Amino acid sequence: MSNIRLFFSNTLSANMTEKLDKPQSHYLIKVMRIKRNDSFSLFNSYGEWEAKVLGVLNGIVQFKIIKQIRRKENSKEIWLAFSPIKSNYQNFMIQKATELGVTKFLPIIFNRTIVRKINKERLEKIVIEASEQSNRLNVPPIEKAQNLKNFLKLNSMDLIFTDLNSDNKKIDKSKLTNKPICIIIGPEGDFSETEREEILSFKNVQALKINENILRSETAVISAISILNYVIN
Repeated sequence: MSNIRLFFSNTLSANMTEKLDKPQSHYLIKVMRIKRNDSFSLFNSYGEWEAKVLGVLNGIVQFKIIKQIRRKENSKEIWLAFSPIKSNYQNFMIQKATELGVTKFLPIIFNRTIVRKINKERLEKIVIEASEQSNRLNVPPIEKAQNLKNFLKLNSMDLIFTDLNSDNKKIDKSKLTNKPICIIIGPEGDFSETEREEILSFKNVQALKINENILRSETAVISAISILNYVIN
């Protein structure tokens, strides 16, 4: 089986015939040099399928689904609530968080957030590419940016609060419920005292000191997700 994996958002089923979009067709033809009858795989949140190239028409790859090779995953929901940062660092952060298993991204505009807009289309592309590369099925969505108050009010979750001022250095697995687990990472200037109080007053919250040093946002994200994965897996 080919190691070429592409995300396909539409429904897939055995023996169906369909076509890829222009960028994916270009990738298969020009980059991977794929030919008629060659195989590749297509995936989405419902599973992964083996596909065969039927031909190329006007630069567009026509394919047929041969069989399903993986079924839908029932993995633990891990969310990442983060403050937008400069694009090059943010792109890296989103890529690595996707590889490490984050299932939803929630941008938060904090009091000290410097970058207050995100290129959602660009980040979605990074998420898809990272999902293709890392062999995962679920492609995490990126929510619209919101303020902290709405985030805490509208979401039911277990919250892991990365707090430099905390003395706690371990996640208590016994306090985790069946709700999604959300890691919240602050802005470059850290949380304000008011924000810290709001977060600590949330019902299902655990404050966690992930390092003695002050970490960059992208480093803090990778560290926190790795710690959580160690605890729950």
